Amino acid sequence: MTKEKILIIEDEQIIRNFMQAILSAKGYDVLLARSGAMADTMIASHCPDLIILDLGLPDTDGMNILMKVREWSKVPVIVVSARSHESDKVAALDAGADDYLTKPFGTEELLARIRTAIRHTRTPAGSNMVANSGVFRAGKLTIDYGKRRVFLDGRDVGLTQNEYKLVALLGLHAGKVLTYDYLIRELWGPSARSDNQILRVNMANIRRKIEQNPAQPAYIFTEVGVGYRMIEADE
Repeated sequence: MTKEKILIIEDEQIIRNFMQAILSAKGYDVLLARSGAMADTMIASHCPDLIILDLGLPDTDGMNILMKVREWSKVPVIVVSARSHESDKVAALDAGADDYLTKPFGTEELLARIRTAIRHTRTPAGSNMVANSGVFRAGKLTIDYGKRRVFLDGRDVGLTQNEYKLVALLGLHAGKVLTYDYLIRELWGPSARSDNQILRVNMANIRRKIEQNPAQPAYIFTEVGVGYRMIEADE
């Protein structure tokens, strides 16, 4: 079986070597770049299966690399950065990043995010076929896309149309953060006003229906100031 190629774009040698050791031990084929110029060459010549991108590079901002990649490729990109402001996370995710990890990060968290991002390239998540007929299961939660209904432990939770659309979209992209603006555009159209309040109201209602303790959700998590993330599906 061919090993996935992961390109690490990181100028700090200690962090670069640390990630290389972790990923190599897990069987990934690791490529390294320490600058934007090197990254451009490696991306074009090696066509990696996933990119881990630092934003603070010596010759360019990592956002420039992300935007250039998104002009022609859907390769998963995980941003790993010391920038922890919500605005930085939102900007990267809206520009096409698949995930955003703030330094410092844990080994298992990095590996989990990589598995999720690669899995999305191999499954029809987000396709019309899944949206029309698939089933998503995580713990006691089931999204039946054919019936357009959500069940908890076999019981229909009785979502409204808008609540169902929100849960269904998060389920199609399970494991990924979807920003507030992205959700609003997808659910209410590109001309919809970017008002997070409508999302918060719908999410509060959803959590009352699917969560045992809405204050400590087990299925849909809030990335404060950024968006929402659905728990990954059961294997």
